[in-house]
Amino acid sequence: MTSHEGLNEKASAAAEGESSEVVNVTDLTLPEYYFNRELSQLQFNARVVYQILDENHPLLMRLMFACIFSSNMDEFFEIRVAGLKQQIKYGREIVGPDGMSPRQVLQKISEMTHQLVAHQYDLLNNVLIPALEKEQIFFLRRSDWTQEQRDWVAQYFERELLPVINPIGLDPSHPFPRLVNKSLNFIVELDGKDAFGRETGLAIVPAPRSLPRLIQFPAEVCKEGTNMVFLSSVIHAHADDLFPGMTVKGLYQFRITRNADLVLEEDDMEDLAQALRGELLSRRFGDGVRLEVADNCPEELVQFLLGEYGLSESECYRVAGPVNLTRLMAVPSLVDRPDLMYPGFTPGLPKELRHKESLFETISRNDILLLHPFQSFTPVIDFLRQAGKRSQCVGDSPDALPYG
Repeated sequence: MTSHEGLNEKASAAAEGESSEVVNVTDLTLPEYYFNRELSQLQFNARVVYQILDENHPLLMRLMFACIFSSNMDEFFEIRVAGLKQQIKYGREIVGPDGMSPRQVLQKISEMTHQLVAHQYDLLNNVLIPALEKEQIFFLRRSDWTQEQRDWVAQYFERELLPVINPIGLDPSHPFPRLVNKSLNFIVELDGKDAFGRETGLAIVPAPRSLPRLIQFPAEVCKEGTNMVFLSSVIHAHADDLFPGMTVKGLYQFRITRNADLVLEEDDMEDLAQALRGELLSRRFGDGVRLEVADNCPEELVQFLLGEYGLSESECYRVAGPVNLTRLMAVPSLVDRPDLMYPGFTPGLPKELRHKESLFETISRNDILLLHPFQSFTPVIDFLRQAGKRSQCVGDSPDALPYG
């Protein structure tokens, strides 16, 4: 055998060895490699709820995490859940890379959210409120009011609420009203006849949006600490005053969340401002996507509300407390307890900007990097203001740059 033939045999053997090796190629189309976008965001919000349990946070910050979760979930339902429901409504269901259909995602969202909301209210009632009471911060129930506090509430109701509240009786000539997205409302069971001799049986009371949802008692009617009452409690206490001649059998708070996604068709849009005005108005009265209702509301009334909004049982959330915990964000400003909050932070300024010189002169010498939120955003605002006053800015084009 010649050396040339030996080399050919070795090359053939090597080629056969290479061809026998199995090359593993990852199939990136497999759904197990992907997280669902909506469920991933829901997992993030679950971590927000669990911050309530972290005692390393100051107490009022833990209350704020409960509020932040509610605020996040409002947006989640308004945009993400609404988008999935629209796909189903218009027969445009899209299965994502994770392999889940919109119906499957909505079912999983409902399961996870019911658990998270129940946990949130459990922490509020059994962890946060008792801890706040130890710090002399009280949310007073009607059963806990003293006579002085009852008198004060009666005056507040007559002075602040009665002029602006507008009960709506339900009968054939007064159908179910269009209620604003995320507004606080009450469904009322009635017995008897109204001033016009009608037996309505049911009424809706929208809470005035101009009034705070949390009201602080004046110090002179309280023994100690900071004492607050929910607007819903004030309305409960004086519900009979809203329906003269009738008996209020029950009054239950509820809240509807609607589709608030903006849809702008750029091809058909001639006036952006006008298009936005129309879309922003429609956001207040979009399709219902979630119903929150007090957990003591009778089942027949819950089903009545679900029917009015075209929602299923899985889209109803019965809560053991206020239907909108976001309004508790007002508590830190009412109690004035900086020891129960993280200390405030004041953003700094680069030393080049700590003078009155024109920003354009300063940045003409060298660039300046601002690190937000650790450094103030004020220089950006000042930059725009100074640009608007410069004579070098000419023309009406929004693309015109304010540079000399």
